Amino acid sequence: MSKAQNATQKFLDTNQYSRNSILRYESVYGTDFVSPGGRQYASQLIEKLALPFDSTVLDVGCGLGGSAFLMAQKFNLFVDGIDLSTNMLALARERLSTYRLGSRVTLRHQDCLTLSLHDHYDAVYSRDVFLHIQDKSHLFSTLYNALRRPGKLLFTDYCCSEQPWRPDFSRYVKSRGYHLRTVSQYADLLSQAGFQEVLALDITARFIAILESDITKIAALEMDKVSRDELTESWRSKLNRAHSGNHRWGLFTGVK
Repeated sequence: MSKAQNATQKFLDTNQYSRNSILRYESVYGTDFVSPGGRQYASQLIEKLALPFDSTVLDVGCGLGGSAFLMAQKFNLFVDGIDLSTNMLALARERLSTYRLGSRVTLRHQDCLTLSLHDHYDAVYSRDVFLHIQDKSHLFSTLYNALRRPGKLLFTDYCCSEQPWRPDFSRYVKSRGYHLRTVSQYADLLSQAGFQEVLALDITARFIAILESDITKIAALEMDKVSRDELTESWRSKLNRAHSGNHRWGLFTGVK
């Protein structure tokens, strides 16, 4: 995949999000989650939205459905979850059926850049997904249009420092096909799309703390030594990239 392309369903499903890779991520992040902080951090972020009961949320890149299920079960929200990975959705749909949340949660295969709904959602929520998308101006314009006033946007995403980067970080970004921005660049993009009350926070310190906790958790996982060693090495590499300053983590909010 060239640097200028968005991630495709095929690229995601055959690389980072193969079924086996997804289940390994889940073993670290916790049941139904594939993003840093798992259920606990997701709950804190959803609380930040402060949405009334029965509000409607678009979960962009819903993954295994953990946040969507949490929004429905704990916060009494209606959620439309979309994802580009068919492997993620297959697993999420199995859990949706088990949890009997079909009246509050829908899951569908869709590219968020093709959304055509206008003034529809009370909030848009996303966790570490926009790094796969090159045209972020189009992304935020589309999400802005999908919100009704005074709709809220909240997302976390992998970010980066200003270039030049260390060679290991450059190789990592290229191998994943990521399209990273600095925290301040994201703030500018949100403002340009029309969002008000934009808040852009560098939460890399929290990312580092989560990674360190995860490494301890990985050591106790019941799996073969080769798999455990591979996970440990992957997490330590992420930790090193974060400590180097190149790999950042950002939390962003805005209001229509």
